[in-house]
Amino acid sequence: MKKDNKTLYLITTPMNWTQAQTYCRYNHTDLASGLNQVDGEEMKALFAGRVMSVWIGLFRDSWRWSDGSDFSFRYWDMELFNDEQSNKTCAMTLLNRSGKWSSDECANKKPFFCYDDKIIPIKENKTWEEALNYCENNYKGLVSITNPEVQRWVQETAKNADSPYVWIGLSYKCTLGLWLWVSDYVVCYEKWATGGKTEGCDMSVGVDRGGQHEWFSRRNNETYNFICSKQ
Repeated sequence: MKKDNKTLYLITTPMNWTQAQTYCRYNHTDLASGLNQVDGEEMKALFAGRVMSVWIGLFRDSWRWSDGSDFSFRYWDMELFNDEQSNKTCAMTLLNRSGKWSSDECANKKPFFCYDDKIIPIKENKTWEEALNYCENNYKGLVSITNPEVQRWVQETAKNADSPYVWIGLSYKCTLGLWLWVSDYVVCYEKWATGGKTEGCDMSVGVDRGGQHEWFSRRNNETYNFICSKQ
């Protein structure tokens, strides 16, 4: 099931929580995490009426998501989440009963939800070249924003960055005298900030974390978070 730029998968092979996390991180992106994924109605739509409890990516370390998503949202089933349950350390969603959450011992085996994300935020500060090498070694490359849909994905991701900008895969090529994506696409879609475009041999593009999440020329040796692409 697709939701925004993410695809949700139900894995029916029972595993404990740690095994499920490892499986999701190896085969997809991570266990389903955060409000934009852990939505009871979205999940129940994958089921065709079956009743079961399924691991999600929430574990007890002051309760935080496997992929680092913000945990300001709560959807506990309070009839089940009593004192005994609250001492258990991994969270599950209760499908076709309430769609809400409860907890269980992490060693118990259950089906689980993974998700795939087309873009991967990296909360490490690197120069543009370092970010480029990281994405090429671990994913496909730095993200190329070729249409408004990808821009929207990047905007949502940039909001949670630890730096004032996030690097994307656009840099100025002196030999050609033009801006070019690392994916070799020429720039058709663009969202430059007013006065934010400066051409130079050592310039690449960062997306503003705040404001309108527009594009700004930044020097390659500055260090920011960055966004990789998986496809």
